[in-house]
Amino acid sequence: MQTPIPAEGQGQVVLIFRLCGEDFALPVSCVHEILDPLPVTHLPGAADHVPGLVNVRGTIVPLFDARRRLRMSSTPAGQGRMIVIELPVGGEVTRLALLADSVEEVAETDLSALSSLPELGARWPARFLRGVARRNGGILVLLDPETLFQPEPSTTART
Repeated sequence: MQTPIPAEGQGQVVLIFRLCGEDFALPVSCVHEILDPLPVTHLPGAADHVPGLVNVRGTIVPLFDARRRLRMSSTPAGQGRMIVIELPVGGEVTRLALLADSVEEVAETDLSALSSLPELGARWPARFLRGVARRNGGILVLLDPETLFQPEPSTTART
């Protein structure tokens, strides 16, 4: 279920970051901190978009690769930034580290200017997006943290 686009005149402060040359945004309210890349402990058999764990100031958190979740090409390890996010996942407040190529700025976005992503020619799965808006001659994609960071349903039964 996609988060509804708010009524006209509603603004939201967002963190704008880049993935594979595109501008994406998340509500700044879920951003805990921004760090340089940390050493990753890879997890065998983990989902492609959660390749490992990182130690963030003594707390072990999952590393989330949004590029893979959004069907984009990967970027070499150790480059870019890590955005530490804190939000409810599965009913519990969870902290995770999101890989980004770069962090651009904190800005207010007029949510009434958001449009739905057209189904035809969409590069990213629509269920992970709240909408798109024009920004500085390009497109800003507002991600939906409620769906983007949810675990995928298990496809195999455990015995």
